[in-house]
Amino acid sequence: MSQYYNDSIFWIDVDKIEPNPFQPRREFSEPELRSLADSIRQYGVLQALVVTRNEFEKPEGGLDVKYELIAGERRLRASKLAGLSQVPCLIKTGDDTSLMKLELAIIENIQREDLNAVDRARAFERLANEFGFKHHIIAQKVGKSREYVSNTLRLLTLPPDILDALSQGKISEGHARPLMMLTDRTEEQLVLFKEITLKKLTVREAEGIARRIAVDRVRKKERAIDPEIIDLEEKLREALGTRVQIERRDVGGKVMIDFFSNDDLKTLLDIIQSNGRPPAGGPNDALNKFEEANPISQEEKVATIDDRSPIEISKEEGSDEEMYSVKNFSI
Repeated sequence: MSQYYNDSIFWIDVDKIEPNPFQPRREFSEPELRSLADSIRQYGVLQALVVTRNEFEKPEGGLDVKYELIAGERRLRASKLAGLSQVPCLIKTGDDTSLMKLELAIIENIQREDLNAVDRARAFERLANEFGFKHHIIAQKVGKSREYVSNTLRLLTLPPDILDALSQGKISEGHARPLMMLTDRTEEQLVLFKEITLKKLTVREAEGIARRIAVDRVRKKERAIDPEIIDLEEKLREALGTRVQIERRDVGGKVMIDFFSNDDLKTLLDIIQSNGRPPAGGPNDALNKFEEANPISQEEKVATIDDRSPIEISKEEGSDEEMYSVKNFSI
């Protein structure tokens, strides 16, 4: 291609510009596009788009030309909304056009801070996988540290639901850090994700919960905790769909159950007042399934009735047999 076009600006018909197949941005906010379109109507396109120029032979004979966008898709879309027929474009030439298109698209978006965290991570992943760039090379090209690139790529280890929330702005990149601490604890990770979204936790609060979970994990490894206690925690967590922690003491202990709203707390109260059976059709159907999978015999139900006198209770208070009695636990 003639060097005449290199780094030259021309007015090009918007209908002749094709999207960049390497565009790292996946989401385009309609309100932002409309706002940009209003600005373009008033002031015009202040920054030229970047394109490549490709000539091709038409089936009926003769040559035609098309342009492929490298950077500026938001401006192109907004220009169409504004009713423009032409936009200013900087025409780039070069042999390694595929790499150039991806590089320039990523770099421009990052410099303009136009990419959300997930799109940025996927763009870095493409640079690494498709073009073999090491993390430190990517860092040099985008003007960031190697640690920044590596930590951004780690976001892609999160489950799809969390990635969707992050890309849609429902949680921040700061919230993603404590969630990544729980990659090997998917149940706890999803519970913390629910807390962040429903309780509007700050980043610091989310980090505190993640650290508490990590400390609890170490506690269970270092101390010889009764396997039955761990099993009960897991069953309660699965049944209630929330975090449950049982702390055993020399005599008795306590059960800590997290809840997300007043409705959750009222449901727990209903369960307690109905002798452990959740209301029919209530939000805790999982607990019904748990009870069906772990039925209590009539003999066991009778055995749970405490018919001792106050004197007998006082005498037996220090007994190890009372360790798992419900009366020695608190919620």
